[in-house]
Amino acid sequence: MQVEVEKSGRVCTVIIDRPEVKNAVDYETSRQLAEAFRAFEADDSLFAAVLWGAHGTFCAGADLKALAADPLQEARRLNEDMAADGPLGPTRMFLSKPVIAAISGYCVAGGVELAIWCDLRVAEEDAVLGIFERRFGVPLIDGGTQRLSRLIGMSRALDMVLTGRPVGAREAYDMGLVNRVVEKGEARKAAEELAAQLCEFPQTCMRNDREALYRGIGKPFQAGLEIEYKLGIKTLESGESVSGAGRFTDGEGKHGKF
Repeated sequence: MQVEVEKSGRVCTVIIDRPEVKNAVDYETSRQLAEAFRAFEADDSLFAAVLWGAHGTFCAGADLKALAADPLQEARRLNEDMAADGPLGPTRMFLSKPVIAAISGYCVAGGVELAIWCDLRVAEEDAVLGIFERRFGVPLIDGGTQRLSRLIGMSRALDMVLTGRPVGAREAYDMGLVNRVVEKGEARKAAEELAAQLCEFPQTCMRNDREALYRGIGKPFQAGLEIEYKLGIKTLESGESVSGAGRFTDGEGKHGKF
């Protein structure tokens, strides 16, 4: 198996395990990644997921050696039906639950596209991110051009996309590309701890607020307000807010305590 899944409580960790190619993604790996996240989405006992690359590398992108060796097999990943899986697997999916990327070592080319598909990114201090496929004429087709500009702005996105230069973890944090920087070897642990924290929050409210953020991007402000309001009403109707207000009245969470 190129992709392993481990579960701890309500957290699911999806692991890319292809050390011989720095966790590069071939057709079979993309298929297994998509299946792993479909299973996560369908499992009501799981509230958050982590995507991690084993053996000190997050992901080196598409497996260009596999592409060169068997272009017809690898071409099976390319499907213009946007309802189908993306070339790297889950990159066209919109899940109802959050996913956190745990980044160690190199997160480059399609690895960046997988990382920015996730909601949050935790990177080790020596991690390197970059659109390295710039050198080989391989396009971004897993959402890279669209998600990167939304995350870090057009100017910084163009800098990364046009130059293909390496971006270290600290710079990535400064530009908003990663959300946390941790010591070497700690990305998976930190990401799983963060995921476990998300699991403790009232889920209907958190997921609806998350959906409002995504669905409001690119919309006129008033349209975004309408999306937020309708999802907020669904949360209120669920009873979560009344329950939370009761817990607050009883003293839970006062003075900013989580």
